[in-house]
Amino acid sequence: MRSIDSESKRILVIYTGGTIGMVNTPQGYAPQKEAFHALLNSLPELHARAMPQWDIVDMEPLLDSSNITVVEWNAIGRMIAERYDAYDGFVILHGTDTMAYTASALSFMLRYNNKPVVLTGSQIPLCEIRNDARDNLITALLIAAGGMVHEVCLYFGGKLLRGNRTIKYSADDLIAFESPNYPALAEAGIAIRYNRAALLPPCKGDFSLQPLENFPIGVIKVFPGIQFDLFDSIMTERLRGIVIETFGAGNIPGHAGALLPIIRRASENGTIIIVCSQCPHGTVSLGAYETSSALREAGAVSGYDITTEAAVAKLYYLFSRGLSSDAIRTRMERSLRGEISPAR
Repeated sequence: MRSIDSESKRILVIYTGGTIGMVNTPQGYAPQKEAFHALLNSLPELHARAMPQWDIVDMEPLLDSSNITVVEWNAIGRMIAERYDAYDGFVILHGTDTMAYTASALSFMLRYNNKPVVLTGSQIPLCEIRNDARDNLITALLIAAGGMVHEVCLYFGGKLLRGNRTIKYSADDLIAFESPNYPALAEAGIAIRYNRAALLPPCKGDFSLQPLENFPIGVIKVFPGIQFDLFDSIMTERLRGIVIETFGAGNIPGHAGALLPIIRRASENGTIIIVCSQCPHGTVSLGAYETSSALREAGAVSGYDITTEAAVAKLYYLFSRGLSSDAIRTRMERSLRGEISPAR
């Protein structure tokens, strides 16, 4: 149930591109904002009395989400910051491929945010008779107007998830996202049922936007037989941060003698090395096994149960704040926006 009348609320819809707003053209599906706006205005449900008032602004140019970068994250952040006082909530229409990255980035960029910022999209365009776009959009608007959420989240396929806890789970299913290590914030059935215990409480402080700078950051996925010496050439002082996706609880192959000196040297040069797990469920525990203890000794820090998407976004955010290497290492192991579970 909604605690506040939705019709009294004003919501800003930010259209960035993606499948939800694409229309069929002779060249295939493509975003066309005029056609999408006309389609939105033709849907009676979006103008029903129980719906909030909403306005829409478009990012220029509209993009497939695979082309979203730090530049677009900053543009979306500015759109919200410039209109923050004028609206009660925000819905961001976004392609699915990098939606979890954008949700993670915005969760850090929007400092002391107390308003709902809901990312959504679809696997099938709204222009098609059979689509998942209609429900995703309508429910995202109602959640943004509901007064229950004070954070960046992602609504898709009947579930509201914390933005910096999500991963894209499927390229084909209508339930495209999962939150592997944190419960859903809400589930939309006959009613929207909020999990109050899972929601972030309102924060104390004045809202501000932290723009991101495009620092050099890399991701390495460990696999059997990996030749770590091939990465020696990229582990220079220019590389500011690296996320290593290890096996299980933070394990690396026993023959990784070539990796540890590289990590140690990179750490001494100020590069931040974050260890994540390739397993969607579970947490990194450096030192639980001999093969992970060496990573800690070489200067790596644990990402615990953070997703790779959130780890990358968090590194951009902390570097952009101009913090020292030691301060960044400390904060990477600490939850800032609910992206990491308390240590067990």
